[in-house]
Amino acid sequence: MIERLRGTLLAKQAPEVIIDVGGVGYEVRVPMTTIYQLPAVGEETIILTHFVVREDAQQLYGFVREIDRRLFRDLIKVNGVGPKLALAILSGMDTEQFAACMNRNDVDALVALPGVGKKTGERLLVEMRDKAGQWLSDVLPGESVTAAQPVATDMRAEAEQALVALGYKPTEASRLVSAVDSDEIDSSETLIRAALQAAMR
Repeated sequence: MIERLRGTLLAKQAPEVIIDVGGVGYEVRVPMTTIYQLPAVGEETIILTHFVVREDAQQLYGFVREIDRRLFRDLIKVNGVGPKLALAILSGMDTEQFAACMNRNDVDALVALPGVGKKTGERLLVEMRDKAGQWLSDVLPGESVTAAQPVATDMRAEAEQALVALGYKPTEASRLVSAVDSDEIDSSETLIRAALQAAMR
C-alpha cells in the first residue's frame, strides 16, 4: 500500500498530477479541490494517496488533506460509487460542502454533480448522512494555497478535457466552459472551477 508521496510536482494536468520521488515519476489522479491546494510545478509537495488495484488497471488517487482522503474512501464503499464518481463528487464540492449537504438533506445539490443520478444521490444521503457531523468536527482550519501558475496555451480545450475526465459529456463540458469563458480568467484551473460552480447553480 502506498500511503503518501513526497517529492517534486513535475506536472499538473487536471485530473492528473505527476510527482517525482527519488527519480521515479508517480502519476496520481486528484480531484479539482486538491488541484487548487497544490503548489506550483517544480515545487515540493506531499500527497496522501489511495491505491486502487483492478484487473485492468492500477491507479493512485491523491489528496492534500487527510479529511478528503477519508471522504473518498467512504464514498467508494457506497454501492454504485466507484473511484471515478467519488473523484467527480470531490471535484464538485469539498468535504465541508459535502458534509453540509448531508446535514441539509440536499439531494438536488448531489444530483447536479456529474454522474450522480437521483437514486445514487438518495443512496448517498442515506449511507453517508450519519458521518457528516464527524467530518465537520474533524475538519482542521485549512490554509489556502495560492501559487502563480503558467497560463495554458489553450485554456478552453484543457478545461473541457478535464471536465470530460470528471464525467461530463463533451457537449456539456463545452457548454459549461462557454458559459464562463471571459478575458478575466487567466488559467485553466480557474476556468474549470468556474465551470463546476456554474454546473451547481
